[in-house]
Amino acid sequence: MKTYRIAVLPGDGIGPEVIAQAVRVLEAVGERFELHFALETFPIGAAGVAVAKNPLPPETRAAVVKSDAVLLGAVGDPSLDAAPRELRPETGLLALRKLLNVFANLRPVSVHPALLGRSPLKPERLRGVDLLVVRELTGGLYYGEPRGRNGSTAVNTLAYSASEIDRVAQVAFEAARGRRRLVTSVDKANVLEVSQLWRETVTRVARDYPEVRLEHCYVDTAAMRLVSEPATFDVVLTENMFGDILSDEAAVLAGSLGLLPSASLGSGPGLFEPVHGSAPPLAGRDVANPLGAIATVALLLRHGLKQPDAAAAVDEAIAAALDSGARTQDLAQRGEAWIGTAEMGARVAELVVAEALEGLS
Repeated sequence: MKTYRIAVLPGDGIGPEVIAQAVRVLEAVGERFELHFALETFPIGAAGVAVAKNPLPPETRAAVVKSDAVLLGAVGDPSLDAAPRELRPETGLLALRKLLNVFANLRPVSVHPALLGRSPLKPERLRGVDLLVVRELTGGLYYGEPRGRNGSTAVNTLAYSASEIDRVAQVAFEAARGRRRLVTSVDKANVLEVSQLWRETVTRVARDYPEVRLEHCYVDTAAMRLVSEPATFDVVLTENMFGDILSDEAAVLAGSLGLLPSASLGSGPGLFEPVHGSAPPLAGRDVANPLGAIATVALLLRHGLKQPDAAAAVDEAIAAALDSGARTQDLAQRGEAWIGTAEMGARVAELVVAEALEGLS
């Protein structure tokens, strides 16, 4: 039996709570599919600063590059908001992405039928929503040089090379091949030279995928379409900052940011994390929604370990839990009963195993 090495980085805030439930489900998957996971936990973010005065400690760096996949909770702590850049939790996350060279961030967004009433959008706008945001992850404003502050002046540099755009565009077109064969490339080409290069490069890549339709869309129009006609999107291809903003906006479609997973892929181990942040006000209260972290396990199995059947089992268990009426606080309507983080994780894990037992009956 092959052993898969998983580096577990619970992080800050609600990260440890939701990752504990993700690990619980991963262990249930191992039991059902006879997969062996070697799970080791390491600090990142504020937790890394606390133990090593480093948001990405050397021990964590060494472990993640040797792993088969990395499971991350969330980073962020208000107590470090005024800290020097090198001590801020987000610096650890950016360094981790760069270290792993995970340049393509996949953020799937779909609407479960049982949750149509949880979004502020009308149900008729949500039917058929099934989109995938492919976000470039290691370039753009978050990494460009020069950067910094000088008194009342600050600068960040937006920079991309054609090769950086090319490789993430290929990921988007490959994904579209297995979906509805539409790529919507988001830019601001009417204003930004970088976006003009983006549009030219994506158009060139599209020629290698004649079966996939390409449309270009300004980012402001894309933001409007996400809430006015979200079902018209299939694969949405964006640069780093645009993707960060648009994928969080897309959370309103699903009903809660706590539902959404992500996978960051590149040339080495994949990085898998729920879309939500560390949410410090919710930490330690057993109210955080673990389904985003659990759905992230499905992406880890599918993309990181190439175990599609195991991934499907996790997705099916999440759907079954929601179908049965299980709701965390963020999904509960007024007066509706809800369950805590740990109980939701336990229910999904039980359903993963129950599906196997049902198949044997």
